[in-house]
Amino acid sequence: MKNRWSLLLLSLVVSASAHAQLYKWVGPDGKITYSDTPPPSSAKKVEEKSVTTNSASTAGLSFELAEAVRNNPVTLYTTSNCEACDSGRTILTGRGIPFTEKTVTSNEDIARLKQAGGTQQLPFLTIGSKKQTGADPDAWNAALTAAGYPATNQLPRTYRNPPPQAAAPKKAAEPKPAEATETPSTPSDRPPAAGNAPPGFRF
Repeated sequence: MKNRWSLLLLSLVVSASAHAQLYKWVGPDGKITYSDTPPPSSAKKVEEKSVTTNSASTAGLSFELAEAVRNNPVTLYTTSNCEACDSGRTILTGRGIPFTEKTVTSNEDIARLKQAGGTQQLPFLTIGSKKQTGADPDAWNAALTAAGYPATNQLPRTYRNPPPQAAAPKKAAEPKPAEATETPSTPSDRPPAAGNAPPGFRF
């Protein structure tokens, strides 16, 4: 039974979106059910698991396209006010390529771009381990074909790429530690310090 649960997790991760909620429950008849939809209210012994993957969603894609996405995910690095970046985006959307877009606007983004193997020239495209700089339609299409992507658009009409995000996303600000509250000073029974004695000391 444990192996069956593991196999179901694997299959749903492959076919579901980047974040999936999986459920296992026992029905009134004692039958165990596995699903990615919430169980009915009559279900017993409900188990819930969250599965997160870093790859683009393959839900609803043809087998050929889903395999290409899993084996050679596409990432496009762009910046604002960049005509070549717009051209690169058009190449990918026109051919129906699922891709993740990362924007480069800060020094941290530039560092992440260089870490990925790019230069300061944009757009920069990665197709699996392959890299392309500049929006050259012939070079990009040849690389996409070599990576197993279909030559024509096979994306469902309802498919949407994830929204662009910074190449180096900023970490959430950590909450500031609570400031120590000062305890009000209580009058001392001791006489005030005389001469050059520091406060609180007596000679």
